[in-house]
Amino acid sequence: MKIKSILFLIFFSVLVIAGNRNASGSYYTGKYSNLFIDLLGKNQEQINSKVDSAFNQLFFGDNKTQRLFYPVGSDMGYIEDINNQDVRTEGMSYGMMIAVQLNKKEVFDKLWKWAKTYMQFQSGQHKDFFAWHCRTDGTKIDSASASDGEQWFVMSLFFAAARWGDGKGMFNYKAEAQNILDAMLSKADSSDRGDVVTNMFNKKNHLVVFVPNGAADKFSDPSYILPHYYELWARWADKNNSFWCEAASTGRNFLEKAANTETGLCPDYARFDGTPVSSWGGHNDFRFDAWRVAMNSAMDYEWFRKDNWEVTECNRLLNFFSLQGIDDYGNQYTLDGKKLSNDHSTGLVAMNAVAAVASTNKDKKDFVQALWDVPIPTGEYRYYDGMLYMLGLLQVSGNFRIYKLPVNPKSNCSND
Repeated sequence: MKIKSILFLIFFSVLVIAGNRNASGSYYTGKYSNLFIDLLGKNQEQINSKVDSAFNQLFFGDNKTQRLFYPVGSDMGYIEDINNQDVRTEGMSYGMMIAVQLNKKEVFDKLWKWAKTYMQFQSGQHKDFFAWHCRTDGTKIDSASASDGEQWFVMSLFFAAARWGDGKGMFNYKAEAQNILDAMLSKADSSDRGDVVTNMFNKKNHLVVFVPNGAADKFSDPSYILPHYYELWARWADKNNSFWCEAASTGRNFLEKAANTETGLCPDYARFDGTPVSSWGGHNDFRFDAWRVAMNSAMDYEWFRKDNWEVTECNRLLNFFSLQGIDDYGNQYTLDGKKLSNDHSTGLVAMNAVAAVASTNKDKKDFVQALWDVPIPTGEYRYYDGMLYMLGLLQVSGNFRIYKLPVNPKSNCSND
């Protein structure tokens, strides 16, 4: 009888694992890779010091040469793109994600209040979307929205709700996240007119658009594809759960179509079938936006492990950059690997280190070591490099984590 019971338990366990083949992802296990320990042999004290030093310098360092976070009064603050002298939803939402991951609630709330006060539209066609960039005094420069910012706002707000609990008004984080999600899918269908605000996701193919209006909603930006975020929205959102579940699957398929099969390089912009967009000033090549595909693919694999192609993609990318020279590869290429710039950028160093989280390459340690060794970005161009450097440190050190909310009973994205 005892043997039969044991055999039944084994059989039942096999069925559970077979039914949930993603059980090894961080979402299920609560475990996160720390490559600084696993590959470099660093101890936790060294890693904590590295992360803390980077945060303190980028958020509270010298005003002219180091910091990116600038307080406004006692309860607001912004992240500045120093070179362009503006504030972008990209940087604001990255700053909020960094703050919630590091349990910096005061910084998070200051960033969110500035974004909510100055960047978010409160009425009209654009209502609940955000102007993609503003001047440092809060004046909107452009009414268009860049879809990556809204996505990162939603995810950081959901994590804030889970980690700290909801407050009142604009600090009811979950309600604010849900409001932005609703806006993404409640505007007009795709339009040729630039004065018509459209959905942030194409409802037919479940892909995020580059900009939700006019010609710019006819294609996507591969680095805006965030399947691991959509997986969580499918579980936590109040509505449209099936849409977000489908967006995760479609997003992964899109990235596989967009990436070069030899180099792994993606274009900055791609049509919904994955082919590069050649009519937007060279963005059919691997340029600054496309650096982030490595991060998003690796983190999706780390959290959910639903697509082994992401391992292949990270392996291809690291193979390519290894052949270019670990210390001096360029930061822009054609998709088939022709170098377009000799600059070696810290932001790309960070993204390649994150690719090592999913990679099985033997030399992935070299990319992690490169991130450990590279100085914290300073000077005029510290904004983009600095934000990606900080995110890279968190992701490679196992400090980029899911803070869970209760699963909506209507969710059908998985069996968990």
